[in-house]
Amino acid sequence: MKQITAAAIGLASLLWLSACSAAPSPSDPASNLNVATVSGAVEGVKLATGVRAWFGVPFAAPPVGDLRWKAPQLVKAWDGVRHTDQFAPDCMQPLRVRNTNHWYGAQTISEDCLYLNVWAPAEPPKEGETYPVVVWIFGGGFNIGSANTPLYGGEQLAAKGVVYVGVAYRVGALGFLAHPELTAESGVDASGNYGLMDQIAGLQWVKNNIAAFGGDPSRVTIMGQSAGSASVAYLQQSPLAKGLVHGVVGMSGAPFGVLSPGDLKAGEADGLRLQTALKATNLAAMRDVPPDRVLQAQSGSRPIIDGHVLTASSDQVFAAKQQYDVPVLIGFTSDEGFAAIGGAKILNDYRSALAVAYGADAGKIEALYPAKNDAEVAAAARSLARDSTLGLQMNSWARNQAANGTAPSYAFYFSRAHSYLPGVTFPDLDPATAGAYHTADVPFWLVTLEALNSQRPTRAWTDDDRAMAERMSNHIVNFARTGNPNATGDSAWPKYAPDTERVMSFGASAQVIDWPNRDRLQVLRATPPRPPAPATASARPRD
Repeated sequence: MKQITAAAIGLASLLWLSACSAAPSPSDPASNLNVATVSGAVEGVKLATGVRAWFGVPFAAPPVGDLRWKAPQLVKAWDGVRHTDQFAPDCMQPLRVRNTNHWYGAQTISEDCLYLNVWAPAEPPKEGETYPVVVWIFGGGFNIGSANTPLYGGEQLAAKGVVYVGVAYRVGALGFLAHPELTAESGVDASGNYGLMDQIAGLQWVKNNIAAFGGDPSRVTIMGQSAGSASVAYLQQSPLAKGLVHGVVGMSGAPFGVLSPGDLKAGEADGLRLQTALKATNLAAMRDVPPDRVLQAQSGSRPIIDGHVLTASSDQVFAAKQQYDVPVLIGFTSDEGFAAIGGAKILNDYRSALAVAYGADAGKIEALYPAKNDAEVAAAARSLARDSTLGLQMNSWARNQAANGTAPSYAFYFSRAHSYLPGVTFPDLDPATAGAYHTADVPFWLVTLEALNSQRPTRAWTDDDRAMAERMSNHIVNFARTGNPNATGDSAWPKYAPDTERVMSFGASAQVIDWPNRDRLQVLRATPPRPPAPATASARPRD
Protein backbone atom coordinates (compact mmCIF):
# COMPACT_ATOMS: atom_id res chain seq x y z
CA MET A 1 0.00 0.00 0.00
CA LYS A 2 1.24 3.50 -0.72
CA GLN A 3 2.69 5.43 2.19
CA ILE A 4 -0.04 7.51 3.87
CA THR A 5 1.07 10.57 5.80
CA ALA A 6 -0.94 12.17 8.59
CA ALA A 7 -1.93 14.99 6.24
CA ALA A 8 -3.13 12.57 3.60
CA ILE A 9 -5.33 10.72 6.02
CA GLY A 10 -7.47 13.85 6.28
CA LEU A 11 -9.12 15.82 9.06
CA ALA A 12 -11.70 13.19 9.92
CA SER A 13 -9.12 10.47 10.48
CA LEU A 14 -6.96 12.79 12.57
CA LEU A 15 -9.95 13.47 14.80
CA TRP A 16 -10.50 9.73 15.21
CA LEU A 17 -6.88 9.21 16.13
CA SER A 18 -6.92 12.05 18.64
CA ALA A 19 -9.94 10.49 20.32
CA CYS A 20 -7.79 7.50 21.26
CA SER A 21 -6.00 9.58 23.87
CA ALA A 22 -9.27 10.23 25.71
CA ALA A 23 -9.68 6.73 27.11
CA PRO A 24 -13.13 6.05 28.58
CA SER A 25 -13.52 5.47 32.29
CA PRO A 26 -14.64 2.04 33.51
CA SER A 27 -18.24 0.98 32.97
CA ASP A 28 -20.77 1.19 35.79
CA PRO A 29 -20.41 -2.13 37.65
CA ALA A 30 -23.81 -1.78 39.29
CA SER A 31 -25.85 -2.56 36.19
CA ASN A 32 -23.26 -3.47 33.54
CA LEU A 33 -25.46 -1.47 31.16
CA ASN A 34 -23.94 1.97 31.69
CA VAL A 35 -20.78 2.32 29.60
CA ALA A 36 -18.53 5.33 29.17
CA THR A 37 -17.39 5.87 25.58
CA VAL A 38 -14.95 8.55 24.45
CA SER A 39 -17.93 10.69 23.36
CA GLY A 40 -20.12 10.19 26.41
CA ALA A 41 -21.93 7.63 28.55
CA VAL A 42 -24.49 5.23 27.06
CA GLU A 43 -27.07 3.10 28.80
CA GLY A 44 -28.12 -0.12 27.12
CA VAL A 45 -30.77 -2.77 27.69
CA LYS A 46 -30.80 -6.38 28.84
CA LEU A 47 -32.46 -8.80 26.40
CA ALA A 48 -34.45 -11.92 27.23
CA THR A 49 -31.35 -14.12 26.82
CA GLY A 50 -29.46 -11.97 29.32
CA VAL A 51 -27.35 -10.48 26.52
CA ARG A 52 -26.66 -6.77 26.98
CA ALA A 53 -27.30 -4.49 24.00
CA TRP A 54 -26.79 -0.87 23.01
CA PHE A 55 -28.75 0.27 19.94
CA GLY A 56 -28.23 3.46 17.97
CA VAL A 57 -24.83 4.48 19.33
CA PRO A 58 -23.46 7.38 17.23
CA PHE A 59 -19.98 6.79 15.85
CA ALA A 60 -19.76 9.83 13.54
CA ALA A 61 -21.42 13.19 13.10
CA PRO A 62 -24.63 13.22 11.01
CA PRO A 63 -23.48 13.47 7.35
CA VAL A 64 -26.01 16.16 6.45
CA GLY A 65 -25.85 19.67 5.01
CA ASP A 66 -22.26 20.59 4.23
CA LEU A 67 -21.14 17.15 5.51
CA ARG A 68 -23.02 15.36 2.72
CA TRP A 69 -20.36 13.65 0.57
CA LYS A 70 -17.59 14.20 3.06
CA ALA A 71 -15.52 11.77 5.09
CA PRO A 72 -17.17 10.93 8.42
CA GLN A 73 -16.44 13.48 11.11
CA LEU A 74 -16.00 13.02 14.85
CA VAL A 75 -19.31 12.79 16.70
CA LYS A 76 -20.03 15.67 19.05
CA ALA A 77 -19.59 14.65 22.68
CA TRP A 78 -22.62 14.77 24.97
CA ASP A 79 -23.20 15.32 28.66
CA GLY A 80 -25.14 12.95 30.87
CA VAL A 81 -26.20 9.45 29.84
CA ARG A 82 -27.51 8.68 26.36
CA HIS A 83 -30.23 6.01 26.33
CA THR A 84 -29.42 3.55 23.55
CA ASP A 85 -32.48 1.33 23.55
CA GLN A 86 -33.84 2.06 20.05
CA PHE A 87 -32.42 1.44 16.60
CA ALA A 88 -31.44 4.56 14.66
CA PRO A 89 -32.83 5.17 11.15
CA ASP A 90 -31.36 3.28 8.23
CA CYS A 91 -29.35 5.26 5.71
CA MET A 92 -31.33 6.67 2.75
CA GLN A 93 -32.32 3.93 0.30
CA PRO A 94 -35.21 2.46 -1.69
CA LEU A 95 -37.52 0.41 0.54
CA ARG A 96 -38.53 -3.22 0.18
CA VAL A 97 -41.96 -4.49 -0.84
CA ARG A 98 -43.89 -5.98 2.07
CA ASN A 99 -44.28 -9.51 0.67
CA THR A 100 -40.66 -10.02 -0.41
CA ASN A 101 -38.63 -12.86 1.03
CA HIS A 102 -36.47 -10.61 3.19
CA TRP A 103 -38.86 -8.09 4.71
CA TYR A 104 -38.63 -7.26 8.39
CA GLY A 105 -41.19 -4.51 8.86
CA ALA A 106 -41.41 -0.82 8.09
CA GLN A 107 -38.10 1.03 7.81
CA THR A 108 -37.28 4.53 8.93
CA ILE A 109 -34.66 6.15 6.71
CA SER A 110 -32.62 9.31 7.11
CA GLU A 111 -29.38 10.94 6.07
CA ASP A 112 -28.63 11.09 9.80
CA CYS A 113 -27.75 7.41 10.01
CA LEU A 114 -24.17 6.86 11.19
CA TYR A 115 -24.91 4.73 14.23
CA LEU A 116 -23.93 1.25 15.34
CA ASN A 117 -25.37 -1.48 17.52
CA VAL A 118 -23.48 -3.48 20.14
CA TRP A 119 -24.42 -6.85 21.66
CA ALA A 120 -22.28 -8.17 24.53
CA PRO A 121 -22.42 -11.30 26.71
CA ALA A 122 -24.64 -11.15 29.78
CA GLU A 123 -21.72 -10.59 32.13
CA PRO A 124 -18.51 -8.62 31.66
CA PRO A 125 -15.42 -10.77 31.16
CA LYS A 126 -13.51 -12.06 34.14
CA GLU A 127 -10.66 -10.02 35.54
CA GLY A 128 -7.77 -10.00 33.05
CA GLU A 129 -9.85 -11.51 30.23
CA THR A 130 -11.63 -10.04 27.20
CA TYR A 131 -14.14 -11.18 24.60
CA PRO A 132 -13.28 -11.40 20.89
CA VAL A 133 -15.09 -8.89 18.69
CA VAL A 134 -17.11 -9.52 15.51
CA VAL A 135 -18.05 -6.52 13.37
CA TRP A 136 -20.86 -7.17 10.88
CA ILE A 137 -21.00 -5.23 7.61
CA PHE A 138 -24.32 -5.60 5.81
CA GLY A 139 -24.87 -6.31 2.13
CA GLY A 140 -27.23 -4.89 -0.45
CA GLY A 141 -25.23 -4.12 -3.56
CA PHE A 142 -23.92 -0.90 -1.96
CA ASN A 143 -27.36 0.62 -2.63
CA ILE A 144 -29.56 -0.81 0.13
CA GLY A 145 -29.06 -2.53 3.48
CA SER A 146 -29.22 -2.00 7.22
CA ALA A 147 -27.32 -2.73 10.40
CA ASN A 148 -30.70 -2.96 12.16
CA THR A 149 -32.15 -5.89 10.21
CA PRO A 150 -33.18 -8.80 12.47
CA LEU A 151 -31.42 -11.19 10.10
CA TYR A 152 -28.13 -9.53 11.12
CA GLY A 153 -28.83 -9.38 14.85
CA GLY A 154 -25.99 -10.22 17.22
CA GLU A 155 -27.83 -11.57 20.23
CA GLN A 156 -27.09 -15.24 19.64
CA LEU A 157 -23.39 -14.82 18.87
CA ALA A 158 -23.04 -12.57 21.91
CA ALA A 159 -24.64 -15.30 24.02
CA LYS A 160 -21.83 -17.58 22.81
CA GLY A 161 -19.12 -15.25 24.05
CA VAL A 162 -18.31 -12.49 21.56
CA VAL A 163 -18.96 -8.76 21.46
CA TYR A 164 -20.87 -8.23 18.22
CA VAL A 165 -21.10 -4.86 16.48
CA GLY A 166 -23.31 -3.95 13.52
CA VAL A 167 -22.08 -0.83 11.70
CA ALA A 168 -24.17 1.39 9.43
CA TYR A 169 -22.73 3.06 6.35
CA ARG A 170 -24.02 5.35 3.62
CA VAL A 171 -25.27 3.59 0.49
CA GLY A 172 -26.18 4.56 -3.05
CA ALA A 173 -25.15 7.93 -4.45
CA LEU A 174 -25.12 9.43 -0.95
CA GLY A 175 -22.45 6.91 0.01
CA PHE A 176 -20.37 6.49 -3.12
CA LEU A 177 -20.64 9.61 -5.29
CA ALA A 178 -17.43 10.77 -6.91
CA HIS A 179 -17.35 14.22 -8.51
CA PRO A 180 -14.63 16.58 -9.75
CA GLU A 181 -15.59 19.27 -7.22
CA LEU A 182 -15.55 16.72 -4.40
CA THR A 183 -12.09 15.60 -5.50
CA ALA A 184 -10.89 19.21 -5.54
CA GLU A 185 -12.19 20.01 -2.05
CA SER A 186 -11.09 16.73 -0.43
CA GLY A 187 -7.47 17.60 0.33
CA VAL A 188 -6.45 14.10 -0.80
CA ASP A 189 -7.27 14.37 -4.55
CA ALA A 190 -9.99 11.75 -4.25
CA SER A 191 -13.74 11.41 -3.89
CA GLY A 192 -16.32 8.66 -3.55
CA ASN A 193 -16.09 5.67 -1.19
CA TYR A 194 -17.76 7.54 1.69
CA GLY A 195 -19.58 4.34 2.63
CA LEU A 196 -16.25 2.54 3.00
CA MET A 197 -14.92 5.44 5.05
CA ASP A 198 -17.98 5.07 7.30
CA GLN A 199 -17.08 1.42 7.82
CA ILE A 200 -13.51 2.40 8.70
CA ALA A 201 -14.81 5.06 11.10
CA GLY A 202 -16.94 2.37 12.73
CA LEU A 203 -13.86 0.17 13.12
CA GLN A 204 -11.95 3.11 14.61
CA TRP A 205 -14.80 3.55 17.09
CA VAL A 206 -14.46 -0.12 17.97
CA LYS A 207 -10.73 0.30 18.55
CA ASN A 208 -11.32 3.31 20.80
CA ASN A 209 -14.33 2.04 22.75
CA ILE A 210 -14.90 -1.70 22.62
CA ALA A 211 -12.82 -2.46 25.71
CA ALA A 212 -15.46 -0.65 27.78
CA PHE A 213 -17.98 -3.25 26.55
CA GLY A 214 -15.67 -6.15 27.41
CA GLY A 215 -14.27 -6.57 23.89
CA ASP A 216 -10.66 -6.99 22.85
CA PRO A 217 -9.61 -4.26 20.37
CA SER A 218 -6.71 -6.48 19.27
CA ARG A 219 -9.07 -9.33 18.23
CA VAL A 220 -11.50 -7.75 15.79
CA THR A 221 -12.93 -9.97 13.06
CA ILE A 222 -14.82 -8.18 10.32
CA MET A 223 -17.61 -10.19 8.73
CA GLY A 224 -20.03 -9.52 5.90
CA GLN A 225 -22.13 -10.99 3.12
CA SER A 226 -22.62 -9.95 -0.53
CA ALA A 227 -21.62 -6.26 -0.75
CA GLY A 228 -20.70 -6.62 2.93
CA SER A 229 -18.29 -9.39 1.97
CA ALA A 230 -16.82 -7.26 -0.81
CA SER A 231 -16.45 -4.50 1.79
CA VAL A 232 -14.56 -6.90 4.04
CA ALA A 233 -12.16 -7.60 1.17
CA TYR A 234 -11.73 -3.86 0.56
CA LEU A 235 -11.04 -3.26 4.24
CA GLN A 236 -8.41 -6.00 4.19
CA GLN A 237 -6.63 -3.85 1.59
CA SER A 238 -7.34 -0.22 2.48
CA PRO A 239 -4.40 1.76 3.88
CA LEU A 240 -6.88 3.63 6.09
CA ALA A 241 -7.84 0.43 7.96
CA LYS A 242 -4.35 -0.27 9.25
CA GLY A 243 -4.40 -1.79 12.73
CA LEU A 244 -8.18 -2.22 12.73
CA VAL A 245 -8.57 -5.67 11.13
CA HIS A 246 -7.34 -8.92 12.72
CA GLY A 247 -9.46 -11.51 10.89
CA VAL A 248 -11.91 -11.51 7.97
CA VAL A 249 -15.01 -13.52 7.12
CA GLY A 250 -16.48 -13.07 3.64
CA MET A 251 -19.69 -14.66 2.38
CA SER A 252 -20.57 -14.50 -1.31
CA GLY A 253 -18.86 -11.35 -2.49
CA ALA A 254 -15.33 -10.38 -3.52
CA PRO A 255 -13.95 -7.60 -5.75
CA PHE A 256 -11.77 -9.82 -7.93
CA GLY A 257 -11.98 -10.39 -11.68
CA VAL A 258 -15.15 -9.02 -13.30
CA LEU A 259 -16.15 -7.23 -10.10
CA SER A 260 -12.96 -5.17 -9.92
CA PRO A 261 -14.03 -1.54 -9.38
CA GLY A 262 -13.63 1.30 -11.83
CA ASP A 263 -11.32 4.28 -11.37
CA LEU A 264 -11.75 7.82 -10.12
CA LYS A 265 -12.29 9.38 -13.56
CA ALA A 266 -15.11 6.97 -14.35
CA GLY A 267 -16.64 7.68 -10.94
CA GLU A 268 -16.41 11.43 -11.49
CA ALA A 269 -18.14 11.05 -14.84
CA ASP A 270 -20.98 9.22 -13.09
CA GLY A 271 -21.15 12.06 -10.58
CA LEU A 272 -21.50 14.63 -13.34
CA ARG A 273 -24.31 12.59 -14.87
CA LEU A 274 -26.12 12.63 -11.53
CA GLN A 275 -25.61 16.40 -11.34
CA THR A 276 -27.28 16.73 -14.75
CA ALA A 277 -30.14 14.45 -13.71
CA LEU A 278 -30.67 16.61 -10.61
CA LYS A 279 -30.58 19.78 -12.75
CA ALA A 280 -28.02 21.20 -10.35
CA THR A 281 -25.49 23.81 -11.43
CA ASN A 282 -22.70 22.73 -9.11
CA LEU A 283 -21.81 20.70 -6.02
CA ALA A 284 -23.28 23.26 -3.64
CA ALA A 285 -26.61 22.98 -5.42
CA MET A 286 -26.41 19.17 -5.27
CA ARG A 287 -26.00 19.39 -1.50
CA ASP A 288 -29.22 21.39 -1.36
CA VAL A 289 -31.25 18.71 -3.18
CA PRO A 290 -33.50 16.76 -0.77
CA PRO A 291 -32.20 13.21 -0.23
CA ASP A 292 -35.33 11.55 -1.62
CA ARG A 293 -34.72 13.30 -4.95
CA VAL A 294 -31.16 12.02 -4.98
CA LEU A 295 -32.57 8.50 -4.55
CA GLN A 296 -34.94 9.02 -7.47
CA ALA A 297 -32.16 10.24 -9.76
CA GLN A 298 -29.37 7.80 -8.85
CA SER A 299 -28.60 4.88 -11.11
CA GLY A 300 -26.57 2.64 -8.83
CA SER A 301 -23.31 3.28 -7.00
CA ARG A 302 -20.34 1.26 -5.80
CA PRO A 303 -16.75 1.67 -4.61
CA ILE A 304 -14.03 2.91 -6.96
CA ILE A 305 -10.25 2.90 -6.94
CA ASP A 306 -9.85 6.47 -5.75
CA GLY A 307 -6.17 6.40 -4.76
CA HIS A 308 -7.03 7.16 -1.13
CA VAL A 309 -9.34 4.55 0.37
CA LEU A 310 -8.53 2.02 -2.36
CA THR A 311 -5.16 2.33 -4.09
CA ALA A 312 -5.29 -0.47 -6.68
CA SER A 313 -7.32 -3.49 -7.74
CA SER A 314 -7.60 -6.38 -5.30
CA ASP A 315 -5.48 -8.61 -7.53
CA GLN A 316 -2.76 -5.95 -7.64
CA VAL A 317 -2.81 -5.30 -3.89
CA PHE A 318 -2.49 -9.00 -3.07
CA ALA A 319 0.16 -9.57 -5.74
CA ALA A 320 2.22 -6.83 -4.08
CA LYS A 321 1.61 -8.48 -0.67
CA GLN A 322 0.09 -5.25 0.61
CA GLN A 323 -3.08 -6.75 2.08
CA TYR A 324 -3.43 -7.22 5.82
CA ASP A 325 -2.11 -10.74 6.34
CA VAL A 326 -4.78 -11.99 8.74
CA PRO A 327 -6.78 -15.25 8.98
CA VAL A 328 -9.43 -15.55 6.27
CA LEU A 329 -12.71 -17.52 6.23
CA ILE A 330 -14.66 -17.25 2.97
CA GLY A 331 -17.19 -19.11 0.84
CA PHE A 332 -20.39 -19.08 -1.16
CA THR A 333 -23.70 -20.87 -1.68
CA SER A 334 -24.69 -23.44 -4.26
CA ASP A 335 -27.52 -21.61 -6.01
CA GLU A 336 -26.40 -18.02 -6.40
CA GLY A 337 -24.87 -16.18 -9.33
CA PHE A 338 -24.61 -12.69 -10.78
CA ALA A 339 -24.58 -13.54 -14.49
CA ALA A 340 -27.58 -12.98 -16.77
CA ILE A 341 -26.99 -16.43 -18.24
CA GLY A 342 -28.29 -17.96 -15.00
CA GLY A 343 -31.85 -17.11 -16.00
CA ALA A 344 -31.85 -19.25 -19.15
CA LYS A 345 -34.75 -21.75 -19.23
CA ILE A 346 -34.62 -23.38 -22.67
CA LEU A 347 -31.74 -24.65 -24.79
CA ASN A 348 -31.96 -21.97 -27.48
CA ASP A 349 -31.89 -19.20 -24.87
CA TYR A 350 -28.94 -20.84 -23.12
CA ARG A 351 -26.88 -21.08 -26.28
CA SER A 352 -27.78 -17.53 -27.29
CA ALA A 353 -26.68 -16.25 -23.89
CA LEU A 354 -23.42 -18.20 -24.19
CA ALA A 355 -22.77 -16.62 -27.58
CA VAL A 356 -23.37 -13.11 -26.24
CA ALA A 357 -21.22 -13.64 -23.16
CA TYR A 358 -18.37 -15.68 -24.60
CA GLY A 359 -18.33 -15.10 -28.36
CA ALA A 360 -16.01 -17.54 -30.10
CA ASP A 361 -15.41 -19.31 -26.76
CA ALA A 362 -19.09 -20.19 -26.32
CA GLY A 363 -18.56 -23.77 -27.45
CA LYS A 364 -15.72 -24.28 -24.98
CA ILE A 365 -17.85 -23.02 -22.11
CA GLU A 366 -20.85 -25.11 -23.19
CA ALA A 367 -18.63 -28.19 -23.16
CA LEU A 368 -17.87 -27.44 -19.49
CA TYR A 369 -21.53 -26.83 -18.63
CA PRO A 370 -23.43 -28.96 -21.15
CA ALA A 371 -27.20 -29.13 -21.62
CA LYS A 372 -28.59 -31.57 -24.15
CA ASN A 373 -32.19 -30.44 -23.89
CA ASP A 374 -34.48 -27.91 -22.23
CA ALA A 375 -34.79 -30.01 -19.09
CA GLU A 376 -31.03 -29.79 -18.44
CA VAL A 377 -30.69 -26.06 -19.07
CA ALA A 378 -31.65 -24.71 -15.64
CA ALA A 379 -29.01 -26.72 -13.76
CA ALA A 380 -26.26 -26.02 -16.29
CA ALA A 381 -27.03 -22.30 -16.46
CA ARG A 382 -27.21 -21.96 -12.69
CA SER A 383 -23.89 -23.74 -12.17
CA LEU A 384 -22.19 -21.58 -14.79
CA ALA A 385 -23.67 -18.39 -13.35
CA ARG A 386 -22.40 -19.34 -9.90
CA ASP A 387 -18.94 -20.56 -10.89
CA SER A 388 -18.20 -17.68 -13.27
CA THR A 389 -19.05 -15.04 -10.70
CA LEU A 390 -19.12 -15.75 -6.96
CA GLY A 391 -17.44 -19.15 -7.12
CA LEU A 392 -14.55 -17.76 -9.11
CA GLN A 393 -14.32 -14.56 -7.06
CA MET A 394 -14.19 -16.36 -3.72
CA ASN A 395 -11.71 -18.84 -5.16
CA SER A 396 -9.52 -15.93 -6.31
CA TRP A 397 -9.62 -14.45 -2.81
CA ALA A 398 -8.53 -17.76 -1.27
CA ARG A 399 -5.80 -18.27 -3.87
CA ASN A 400 -4.49 -14.73 -3.48
CA GLN A 401 -4.26 -15.05 0.29
CA ALA A 402 -2.53 -18.43 0.05
CA ALA A 403 -0.02 -17.18 -2.54
CA ASN A 404 0.72 -13.82 -0.97
CA GLY A 405 0.19 -14.26 2.77
CA THR A 406 1.19 -16.47 5.65
CA ALA A 407 -2.05 -16.41 7.68
CA PRO A 408 -4.35 -19.40 7.06
CA SER A 409 -7.50 -19.42 4.97
CA TYR A 410 -10.60 -21.58 5.36
CA ALA A 411 -13.26 -22.03 2.68
CA PHE A 412 -16.89 -23.15 2.84
CA TYR A 413 -19.70 -24.15 0.49
CA PHE A 414 -23.30 -23.85 1.67
CA SER A 415 -25.91 -25.98 -0.13
CA ARG A 416 -28.68 -26.36 2.43
CA ALA A 417 -32.13 -25.26 1.20
CA HIS A 418 -34.46 -23.57 3.65
CA SER A 419 -37.43 -25.38 5.18
CA TYR A 420 -40.48 -23.43 3.93
CA LEU A 421 -44.04 -23.58 5.19
CA PRO A 422 -46.42 -25.19 2.67
CA GLY A 423 -47.97 -22.71 0.26
CA VAL A 424 -45.76 -19.73 1.10
CA THR A 425 -45.00 -17.49 -1.90
CA PHE A 426 -42.75 -14.51 -2.61
CA PRO A 427 -42.51 -12.22 -5.66
CA ASP A 428 -38.70 -12.49 -5.66
CA LEU A 429 -38.11 -16.15 -4.84
CA ASP A 430 -39.68 -19.51 -5.68
CA PRO A 431 -39.29 -21.84 -2.69
CA ALA A 432 -39.51 -24.88 -4.99
CA THR A 433 -36.44 -23.88 -7.00
CA ALA A 434 -34.53 -21.37 -4.84
CA GLY A 435 -32.15 -23.91 -3.33
CA ALA A 436 -29.37 -22.33 -1.27
CA TYR A 437 -29.98 -18.85 -2.64
CA HIS A 438 -27.85 -15.73 -2.17
CA THR A 439 -28.03 -14.94 1.58
CA ALA A 440 -29.52 -18.34 2.50
CA ASP A 441 -26.54 -19.11 4.74
CA VAL A 442 -26.65 -15.93 6.85
CA PRO A 443 -29.35 -17.02 9.35
CA PHE A 444 -27.34 -20.17 10.03
CA TRP A 445 -24.06 -18.35 10.70
CA LEU A 446 -25.77 -15.83 13.00
CA VAL A 447 -28.48 -18.13 14.45
CA THR A 448 -31.18 -15.73 13.26
CA LEU A 449 -33.46 -18.33 11.68
CA GLU A 450 -36.58 -16.87 13.27
CA ALA A 451 -35.92 -13.47 11.71
CA LEU A 452 -37.49 -14.90 8.56
CA ASN A 453 -40.69 -15.50 10.53
CA SER A 454 -40.68 -12.11 12.26
CA GLN A 455 -43.34 -10.46 10.08
CA ARG A 456 -45.22 -13.45 8.70
CA PRO A 457 -44.66 -17.21 9.02
CA THR A 458 -42.56 -18.40 6.07
CA ARG A 459 -40.19 -21.08 7.41
CA ALA A 460 -40.82 -24.39 9.15
CA TRP A 461 -37.39 -24.80 10.66
CA THR A 462 -36.48 -28.31 11.76
CA ASP A 463 -34.34 -29.58 14.60
CA ASP A 464 -31.70 -30.40 11.98
CA ASP A 465 -31.78 -26.77 10.78
CA ARG A 466 -31.28 -25.54 14.32
CA ALA A 467 -28.46 -28.02 14.90
CA MET A 468 -26.74 -26.83 11.72
CA ALA A 469 -27.08 -23.20 12.85
CA GLU A 470 -25.49 -24.11 16.19
CA ARG A 471 -22.58 -25.78 14.44
CA MET A 472 -21.99 -23.00 11.93
CA SER A 473 -22.23 -20.23 14.51
CA ASN A 474 -19.78 -22.10 16.75
CA HIS A 475 -17.31 -22.06 13.87
CA ILE A 476 -17.63 -18.27 13.68
CA VAL A 477 -17.09 -17.87 17.42
CA ASN A 478 -14.04 -20.17 17.31
CA PHE A 479 -12.62 -18.20 14.39
CA ALA A 480 -13.15 -14.90 16.19
CA ARG A 481 -11.35 -16.27 19.25
CA THR A 482 -8.38 -17.95 17.60
CA GLY A 483 -8.33 -17.39 13.82
CA ASN A 484 -9.31 -21.06 13.39
CA PRO A 485 -12.96 -22.16 12.94
CA ASN A 486 -12.28 -25.48 14.64
CA ALA A 487 -12.68 -26.01 18.36
CA THR A 488 -9.52 -26.57 20.38
CA GLY A 489 -7.93 -29.85 19.36
CA ASP A 490 -10.24 -30.33 16.37
CA SER A 491 -9.07 -30.25 12.75
CA ALA A 492 -12.25 -31.22 10.92
CA TRP A 493 -12.26 -28.03 8.85
CA PRO A 494 -9.02 -28.11 6.83
CA LYS A 495 -6.95 -25.09 5.95
CA TYR A 496 -7.29 -24.01 2.35
CA ALA A 497 -4.43 -25.24 0.15
CA PRO A 498 -4.23 -24.37 -3.57
CA ASP A 499 -3.09 -27.86 -4.55
CA THR A 500 -6.09 -29.63 -2.98
CA GLU A 501 -8.69 -26.89 -2.45
CA ARG A 502 -10.70 -28.71 0.20
CA VAL A 503 -13.67 -26.88 1.69
CA MET A 504 -16.19 -27.45 4.46
CA SER A 505 -19.59 -28.15 2.94
CA PHE A 506 -22.77 -27.36 4.86
CA GLY A 507 -25.70 -29.15 3.26
CA ALA A 508 -27.80 -31.99 4.62
CA SER A 509 -24.78 -32.52 6.86
CA ALA A 510 -21.34 -31.00 7.33
CA GLN A 511 -18.51 -32.68 5.46
CA VAL A 512 -15.22 -31.86 3.75
CA ILE A 513 -15.35 -31.87 -0.08
CA ASP A 514 -13.34 -30.62 -3.03
CA TRP A 515 -14.04 -27.04 -4.13
CA PRO A 516 -17.11 -27.42 -6.41
CA ASN A 517 -16.11 -27.63 -10.08
CA ARG A 518 -12.53 -26.66 -9.25
CA ASP A 519 -11.32 -28.22 -12.51
CA ARG A 520 -13.47 -25.77 -14.48
CA LEU A 521 -12.43 -22.61 -12.67
CA GLN A 522 -9.10 -22.26 -14.43
CA VAL A 523 -10.88 -22.24 -17.79
CA LEU A 524 -13.38 -19.67 -16.54
CA ARG A 525 -10.57 -17.55 -15.10
CA ALA A 526 -8.83 -17.53 -18.48
CA THR A 527 -12.08 -16.96 -20.38
CA PRO A 528 -13.89 -13.97 -18.91
CA PRO A 529 -17.34 -13.17 -20.30
CA ARG A 530 -17.58 -10.60 -23.08
CA PRO A 531 -19.07 -8.17 -22.18
CA PRO A 532 -18.58 -8.47 -18.40
CA ALA A 533 -21.42 -10.14 -16.55
CA PRO A 534 -24.00 -7.67 -15.22
CA ALA A 535 -23.72 -6.84 -11.53
CA THR A 536 -27.31 -7.85 -10.80
CA ALA A 537 -28.35 -11.27 -9.64
CA SER A 538 -30.41 -13.40 -11.97
CA ALA A 539 -33.64 -14.38 -10.21
CA ARG A 540 -31.94 -14.09 -6.83
CA PRO A 541 -32.69 -11.73 -3.94
CA ARG A 542 -29.83 -9.44 -2.93
CA ASP A 543 -28.96 -8.54 0.63
